[in-house]
Amino acid sequence: MEQIKHLENIMTISGTQSLENPAQRARILSDIATVKKTLQSRRDKLTELEGRLQESSLYTEELKSTIEALRNQIDSQTADIEALRSLLTKANQQITDLSNEVDSLNTTVTTVNQNLSEAEAASILLENELNTCYYVVAQKSQLKEHHIIETGFLRKSKLLKGDFDKGFFIIGDKRNLSTIDLKSNKVKIYTNHPEDSYEITGQHKNKILAITDPKKFWSLTNYLVVQID
Repeated sequence: MEQIKHLENIMTISGTQSLENPAQRARILSDIATVKKTLQSRRDKLTELEGRLQESSLYTEELKSTIEALRNQIDSQTADIEALRSLLTKANQQITDLSNEVDSLNTTVTTVNQNLSEAEAASILLENELNTCYYVVAQKSQLKEHHIIETGFLRKSKLLKGDFDKGFFIIGDKRNLSTIDLKSNKVKIYTNHPEDSYEITGQHKNKILAITDPKKFWSLTNYLVVQID
């Protein structure tokens, strides 16, 4: 972002004096190369996030469209920067013509700056959504009341079927949720989590669920349902 501001300040200098200096033109070309590298980094980050999103249950058409829109914006600004680089390369023969491009360049650089900020904000939002999880620790009667489990005489309990109450769950972050206080001696986990990704410690009514491998623990589902009695 500092490099973009630096380029903008140089190109808004009135007249062509700064562009007639070969050293100054070389410096501007170097700054443009830095901007292109930054844009490429943003594009790579979006591609990485999209790949991770496709492997999760959160991948929706809306998020897919958001990623595609951001990628198109970055591609458009990359083309603008490449056009600017071409103009500066020809500056030895076109100093006068290049000076006439300064006003439009100001708008281009400002737009690049804005779109990079928007892309960064969108990347953070997607990252947070990918790491969102939901958990509930409650008695069997409470889980039934909120339609999280369904039970019947001689019938196996069904989990998260129908219109269950999502508001009854606690929202957590997979990156920093390491332990959950169960406050019970009798514990039953309904959701499917690899056994080697967690452990239950403590004694009596001081049981604690410790997540030892978060990535593996949440690999099968973003929900955790624990029954205590």
